[in-house]
Amino acid sequence: MSTTPTSPAAPLVAATRIVPALFTLTIFTSAALLFFVQPLFTRIALPQIGGAPAVWTTAMLFFQTALIAGYVYAHVLVRHVPQRIGLAVHLTLWAAALLFLPLALPEGWRYDPAGSAAWQTLVLYAAGVGLPFAFLSANAPLIQAWYARSGGPSASDPYFLYGASNLGSLAALLAFPLAAEPILGLTEIGRAWAWGFAALGVLLLMAGMAARGGSVLAEDAVQQAPEAAPGAARIAAWLFLAFVPSSLMLGVTSKISTDFGALPLIWVVPLALYLLTFVLVFTRRPLIGGRGLQAAFVVALVYLVLATSSPIEPKLKLGPMILLVVAFFAVALTSHARLYALRPGGRHLTLFYVAMSVGGALGGLFNSILAPVIFDDIHELKVVIVMAAALLVVPEGRRQALGVAGAVALAVAVLGTLLTWPAAAPAVLAVAACVWAGFALRAGRAATTVLSVGLVAATGAWMAMEEAVLKDRSFFGAHTVQNRDGWARVYAHGTTVHGAQRLDSLGEDRPTPITYYHESGPLGQVLSSPVGQAARSVGIVGLGVGALACYRRPGQDWHFYEIDRKVDEIARDPSLFTYMSSCAGDAPTHLGDARVVLAAQDGLRFDVLVIDAYSSDAVPVHLTTIEAIELYRARLAEGGIALFHVSNNYFDIQLPLGRAAAQLGMAARWQKHFPDASDTSGATASVVVALAADDATLAPLDADGRWLPLPSDGGRVWTDDYANVLGILR
Repeated sequence: MSTTPTSPAAPLVAATRIVPALFTLTIFTSAALLFFVQPLFTRIALPQIGGAPAVWTTAMLFFQTALIAGYVYAHVLVRHVPQRIGLAVHLTLWAAALLFLPLALPEGWRYDPAGSAAWQTLVLYAAGVGLPFAFLSANAPLIQAWYARSGGPSASDPYFLYGASNLGSLAALLAFPLAAEPILGLTEIGRAWAWGFAALGVLLLMAGMAARGGSVLAEDAVQQAPEAAPGAARIAAWLFLAFVPSSLMLGVTSKISTDFGALPLIWVVPLALYLLTFVLVFTRRPLIGGRGLQAAFVVALVYLVLATSSPIEPKLKLGPMILLVVAFFAVALTSHARLYALRPGGRHLTLFYVAMSVGGALGGLFNSILAPVIFDDIHELKVVIVMAAALLVVPEGRRQALGVAGAVALAVAVLGTLLTWPAAAPAVLAVAACVWAGFALRAGRAATTVLSVGLVAATGAWMAMEEAVLKDRSFFGAHTVQNRDGWARVYAHGTTVHGAQRLDSLGEDRPTPITYYHESGPLGQVLSSPVGQAARSVGIVGLGVGALACYRRPGQDWHFYEIDRKVDEIARDPSLFTYMSSCAGDAPTHLGDARVVLAAQDGLRFDVLVIDAYSSDAVPVHLTTIEAIELYRARLAEGGIALFHVSNNYFDIQLPLGRAAAQLGMAARWQKHFPDASDTSGATASVVVALAADDATLAPLDADGRWLPLPSDGGRVWTDDYANVLGILR
């Protein structure tokens, strides 16, 4: 009986096809889980910590810090632990992470308004998702290092797998707001994510076994490569090239979130483009580069400088918003292309990723922790744009590199001084001009170019600064109080006005509310009507400048709810606004998320409850779900009315309110108020929804004639588990 010998080429061909596919699938799956969990857990956490743009920025700081931990762990595992033991350790960590599933808030966790919001957010994320995220973050460098030992094709340069990793990240980020959130609830999404995490363990086992089965030559190539260790200058370049796009991404996200709203879609678009840059340039054959990329970068830099340093920095509309994101994309693409060009060989792969993660985390640290302390407004975007100017040049030698670094440091110092001490601007700019002349004569064209861009940005930023009665900043955003047009004092959160008072009324015993709160508007109509005058207890969620306080009548018990302590300080300072001090100085302000605070106040009942927390065009989903409406109804006295101020440039928030009212059998009315064009009273347009237990309670509004029935549009009811914000986008 004869046998045909098996050709040794057959298993080699199979390995050539199977091994790369296995590692690509594994790293793609891990990255998809890693970046899907970021908006998922943030969506879970928002009901406890509010919807401020800083929540996502601080969350990103946590994710970037956890990424460092994962990359350092992978570096130690690859360089100092044998493959077999390393695989066992990693799978043990995977098993431990399973204990955190399904993802949820730590039991008993509550936000303390008296404590640091940033620190509490970091602790919440660490306790809720820390171990699973750190485990997933280690996989990108670890799987690439394993592949280098597998003997597969291109094992000596496994960076192509990083492109697959970022492609998985990109797919996950887009899938969450565009597919998962509009279709599924958080429970279903979390369950699917947990199953995916479990399946990843199987893939990692297979990939680890494939690495163990690699040739001895492949193992030796990784351990014995003669490449010298990267020097301090090269590592510093990695840090800088990772810092710039990370900080710029967070700055752009904060700017858009402040104007448009803190939504998963807003968060993930800049992050998705950030990841896309890795996909495009972390490859031997980049899809974009050369002079075309350099030209795009120059145009983007010019636009960013002009957009953030204009004498008038208006609220972003869709067109400028898109241009801002595209400009960020060009800068990030340029930075990451330079980063890839400076990559080391496979021997130092994990060190490269550790440095990348540290640079990215430093960007998050600057935006989330340092900038709010240093600046009284959101100036970090301006600073990092100046730093990005260094990408205009590629230092050819040590001397030129030092010149460029000095130019960046000087430009940032000048900009920071002008932003924190604008009174010194003339002297600072004069000194800077002299230094620029010195650079032009001695430092060379590269450093002079960078410094020139920085000084242009600094001068523009200084010219854009308006005189303010007060400028301050908290975890929840930038606060500005200004006198405008000589007749009104205005309080703005970011670029959105949240209240105003006539200057000539600051000395009055009972100032007249203006803007949304004028007596002619829907809120003023109800609070000044017999319904409002007869109320014994009134609750106001969202303090603003306290304008509604002056509808208070003798004997009424008023309560205010505000998540940001700084807002309460501004409203109660009679040197800024006098609504509270004149009309409701003794009324308490309950600090914290209103829903959490109200849930604990079972003894309170309100005849009128105003929900005025839809700030900066954001949609605080947890204040709009059917569970939230049920809580408001439980806090209403018999015959009580809940009023929702839902004025918004982008979303029809009355739609989910109408659905919840129909589901709960409540009566619902709404009014769109537009003041007459000739009105000089200070009233502004507003949209308000009124809910009550029955139609009889809302009979006075029906008799008014300006209130219309608000029926359900038939859409899916929002719950704490499900909400489709895109479904109410105009």
